[in-house]
Parts: sequence; C-alpha cells; structure tokens
Amino acid sequence: MDYRQAGVDVEAGRNFVGQIQALVDQTRRPEVLGGLGGFGGCFELPRGYLEPVLVSGTDGVGTKLKLAQALNRHDTVGIDLVAMCVNDVLSLGAEPLFFLDYLATGQLQPDQLAQVVAGIASGCTQAGCALLGGETAEMPGFYPLGEYDLAGFCVGIVEKQQRLDGSHVQIGDAVIGLASQGVHSNGYSLVRKIIAEAPRPDRVQPGYDWAEAPALLRGQTLGEALLTPTQIYVAPVLAALRSDLEIHGMAHITGGGLPENLPRCLGPGQAIQVEFGSWPSLPIFDWIQKAGGVSLRSMLNTFNMGIGMALLVPSSQAEAAIAHFEAVGMAAYPIGEVVAGQGKLLGLPED
Repeated sequence: MDYRQAGVDVEAGRNFVGQIQALVDQTRRPEVLGGLGGFGGCFELPRGYLEPVLVSGTDGVGTKLKLAQALNRHDTVGIDLVAMCVNDVLSLGAEPLFFLDYLATGQLQPDQLAQVVAGIASGCTQAGCALLGGETAEMPGFYPLGEYDLAGFCVGIVEKQQRLDGSHVQIGDAVIGLASQGVHSNGYSLVRKIIAEAPRPDRVQPGYDWAEAPALLRGQTLGEALLTPTQIYVAPVLAALRSDLEIHGMAHITGGGLPENLPRCLGPGQAIQVEFGSWPSLPIFDWIQKAGGVSLRSMLNTFNMGIGMALLVPSSQAEAAIAHFEAVGMAAYPIGEVVAGQGKLLGLPED
C-alpha cells in the first residue's frame, strides 16, 4: 500500500500549487520576499513607520460553504474568507499587509479548489494585501467527497498612536454606517434551516429551492442573493484614514449583528444611541424574516441588516464622511451617535 492508495495524491498536490501560482503572483507586494514553496512566507515591514504595531486576525466562512458546494459555485467564498479577516484588521485602523489561507478537503479536486483560490486572490487584490502562502490539506475520510473547509489569517500594520482602541472615541461622535452587500458570512445556519424547513403557504411540502426567485429579491434567485460575497471595505476606509477626516473608531458588523459588534469600538462610560430605520432594508433580509417567521430581535442579533461597517467621526465631519464614501460608490448613512452609557447599543426595537 502507498499514500495514494490511502486517498492522498501528493503529485496532484504539487500540480495544484503550480496551477495557482499565477493567482498568487497577482497579489504580490514589493515587501514580499521569495515565493511559494518555502516553509514560511517572508514579508519585509514597510518603511516610514515610527512605532509600527502589527495587527492580526483570523476567521472562516462558516456554513456558507455548504451553499457554495450545493450550487457548485466556488468563486465567491474565497472573497468572503479574505473579507472577514481584512475587515476585522481594518477596524483597528490597520492596513492589511498579507494573508494566508488553510484549505482542507477530503479529496483534492484541482478545478474546484482553483476557483476558491481565485476568489482568495481577488479578495487580496481588492484589499491590497499579498497572498503570502497557505496550506492545502487532503484528508480522506474526514470530509465527504466534494466538500472542503476554509480558514484564513491576516496581518496588518498601524502606527501605535493611530491605533483605534476606543481611546479616541468621544461622546457626541456621529456613527456612520457603510452599506453591506447582503448577508455576508454570518447567520447561514439559520438561512439553511429556513431554506430546508420553512412552511410555505403556496404548497404542502415545506422548504425552498436555491434556484427560486422570490418577488422580494427583484429577479435574483435565492442562491445568487445568498452567495453575494462579503464587502471588502479596505480601500475606501484607508483613503478616509489618510485624508483630512478624523476617524475615532470602527466596527466590522459580523456575527451578533449591530448589538454585539458596534459597542466593541467604544471607550469606558460610552454607549451608542442608534436611530433604527435610518438606513434602507435589503430585500434579502426582508425575505429571510418573512419566510422564516424570524423575530426582528433575532434578525438584529444574527445578521448585519444592511450595515457592514460602522465608523465613529466627530459630528462636524459626518456629512464630509458620507460624501467621501458616496464619491467612490459606497452608500453611507448617519445611523446614530455616541452617548454616555455602559457599552450598550440603545434605540433598537425589542421585537
């Protein structure tokens, strides 16, 4: 017996690395030293920093992968993987420098996984960070045929005095919400349960099909709407940080929604009074709530509800901040303000 008979094709793995080499090269930054194939990726720190602080983040895509695998479309979840990491790092005011991925599968299917890596490379290009390396693990018997799992890791850099750690936030700061593209990468266990089990008024059998196009989605199928990748906010937010705008805090709205994530960027003795309804509802959230009979409270505590990133700025700069993002085609809304309190999000309806 040999390793290939046990289900691991080492030669296919080597060929796969060659297949994705060009994708990795597209993300290269001047600070990258060497190439793929080493025991580790090397990256020289950018020059010009007085007190550089490295900021790291790691995440995955969750059960959204089940949808990608069910629809045999693998080019968007790689973008999700990068977005979940770089947006977190960005929330501390850091510029993402490089990214690494971990891809595990039961049996290596090069064409399928090349689509995944193409998405990762696209996400890195959007974020301006290098795809420095990664690991592809073939684990027969651990994952069913055709299934895979993803994890990612990102490192960014910021000046120590410019790090957004809550110390810059002031009572009276305006909260500017940046629009999400949809569900992003959280809440898919609930979404999948609704698709599989939700009762329907128009038929006896419960559940929906990914190819259905409900009227609420205005021509999109459920699969298309729910595979929309996570918005990467890096380029417009870094441009704002390097402009005359004064940004005191940021929050990436992921699992737990606005109630859990928005207060994370505050300092002691502060809370946020949000004006619910000050931003438009996205059709996909309207459909999820209606189809699943989900309470508004559960929606708010599970999904981003149309706001993917929030920035705290002086109230005098709120209009300038909104104009900055609208100039690059990103919708932005004034959604609240910082008030005295104990780290809570105030003003959201209970149900």
